[in-house]
Amino acid sequence: MQIKVNEQDHSFAENASLGSVRDRIKSDADLLIVNGFPASSEAVLSNGDQVVLIKRGEAPGAEEFDALMTARHTPGVHATVKGATIGIAGVGGLGSAIAIALARTGIGHLIIADFDLVEPSNLNRQQYFIDQIGLPKVYALRDTLARINPHVRVTACHLRLTPENIPEVFGHAQVLVEAFDLAGQKVMLIENFAARFPDRPMVTGSGMAGYGPANTVRTQQVAKNLYLCGDATTAAAPGTGLMAPRVGVAAHHQANAVLRLLLGEPPDKEGKL
Repeated sequence: MQIKVNEQDHSFAENASLGSVRDRIKSDADLLIVNGFPASSEAVLSNGDQVVLIKRGEAPGAEEFDALMTARHTPGVHATVKGATIGIAGVGGLGSAIAIALARTGIGHLIIADFDLVEPSNLNRQQYFIDQIGLPKVYALRDTLARINPHVRVTACHLRLTPENIPEVFGHAQVLVEAFDLAGQKVMLIENFAARFPDRPMVTGSGMAGYGPANTVRTQQVAKNLYLCGDATTAAAPGTGLMAPRVGVAAHHQANAVLRLLLGEPPDKEGKL
């Protein structure tokens, strides 16, 4: 019978036990999972079962991790995202969540740029930890990404983006994500990147403050190579602060837009680019 063990196919005799599979494939595994549930070594397997063998505290090697990601994404999708380079300008509430989503997706190279430091007030919505307060955000995020997926290459640029350095910082980015707070910064980034790289798409965010309905956050194309995620109206203001749930919704709209662009699909509708 055929059993998938750690996302790879293997042949076993009928009525093989989980313990026998463990002993053959990964004898030091101390956590045995069958079809998503923990099981004992005496459990009898059936054709088509999916087994995961884990040794607690052990990180999978690069080859095994790649096989796991490939199985989750399908080979064609994984190969595309693994070969991609994505730029993220600003790693606050939007950018930090976008980077984590893309790292979990298996993007091969992330370029993250921000001049800011982690402050206590950031922790209500940004993907940092209390022991990272005071660190440059790009370095703190790089460390977090390495814990999630150590096979993602992260270029961390601790600097203030300007018209002069945007081409150098993001020159290799296939898609640029705008994740700034201030309108002036957004315009500066979009105008300068578009002028230098007119054929490369950008994904921007606008309108995700407060706790209004999540369904008003949407993805729309607003120019030839520019996609906007948010409700396009709700800015941060007294009584309408930036909060983790709605910022997270917008951030994942942006991350999904990047993924769809890489796969040749328009972010805002079904079909092909």
